[in-house]
Amino acid sequence: MRVSDFDFELPEERIALRPARPRDAARLLHVAGNGVIADHGVMDLPDLLREGDLMVFNDTRVIPAALNGVRPARSVGGGGPVEVEVNLHKRLDASAWRAFVRPAKRLRVGDVIAFSDDLSAEVTGKSEGGDTRLLFNRTGTALDEAIAATGVPPLPPYIARKREVDEQDVEDYQTLFAREDGSVAAPTAGLHFTERLMTALAGRGVQQAHVTLHVGAGTFLPVKAEDTDQHRMHAEWCTVSEEAAAAINAAKAEGRRVIPVGTTALRTIESLADAPGHIEAGSRDTDIFITPGHAFRITDALMTNFHLPRSTLFMLVSALAGLDVMKRAYAHAIKTGYRFYSYGDACLIERSA
Repeated sequence: MRVSDFDFELPEERIALRPARPRDAARLLHVAGNGVIADHGVMDLPDLLREGDLMVFNDTRVIPAALNGVRPARSVGGGGPVEVEVNLHKRLDASAWRAFVRPAKRLRVGDVIAFSDDLSAEVTGKSEGGDTRLLFNRTGTALDEAIAATGVPPLPPYIARKREVDEQDVEDYQTLFAREDGSVAAPTAGLHFTERLMTALAGRGVQQAHVTLHVGAGTFLPVKAEDTDQHRMHAEWCTVSEEAAAAINAAKAEGRRVIPVGTTALRTIESLADAPGHIEAGSRDTDIFITPGHAFRITDALMTNFHLPRSTLFMLVSALAGLDVMKRAYAHAIKTGYRFYSYGDACLIERSA
């Protein structure tokens, strides 16, 4: 399909720079399987779900993966000091990360970037789009601690361009379920959930399971291809435990709905599915790219936020509900003042009938 098919106009004022207070006060657009759309709030979610529905949450935890450093002046080859912005996106081993860096053109293999008095990294490889391999001067837990002391939450570019990261983001950009360190972006649909909402869902008879996908910064990269067949996804690590697989398989076998919370949870369960209605426990890197025509094996509905025009995530929700339905739903959301992106409002999207 043409990438331009997934374009739409979004006014700048629709981009949320802060989350709703409290989190569960966000709005919720319900897109039913027959294409009917209706306005709700997140606290209405229990009334929109059925007893026995299984919600699948991503329990990844965001690390402070945005680092600012300086490449000192070179003693050979010229070039004065350069300020460098680094966004870590994939850990390679105990000491090495892949990262997106700016300005990539001012860095060479062999350059050292100093982030603090005791944290630095050598550039050991460069790829297209600023994707860079960094070898740090610390390893293992000591590196984790140094990054935690030096870095800040890696807010999406469409927020970071408009304001500075602050202490409030440390709390705001982490879900209630976060426990497995490794993401450089939040699974933002999970940001809407509070203890009060989880209590209400349990009272409705809604069940829950947890999977893990460590979100990489590649999730923010634009689709530059003209055709979806030409786009290649960045791989991200995901895992489904034996317990989660058993819960999902039981739900499918009993005819109960499986509803991932966020596109990361959806991509995880679809990646580990080995047959319609069945999932295998395990871990793997996934670069699954879901576009209209995809045959969903596990997912019956999805709770997610509103996504960027021409993005792989808008393609995913269009695969679930239909492109025409999602364009109509997004046009309604824009017209009626829904807030978009990571700190914005939510959708509950049922798979098209």
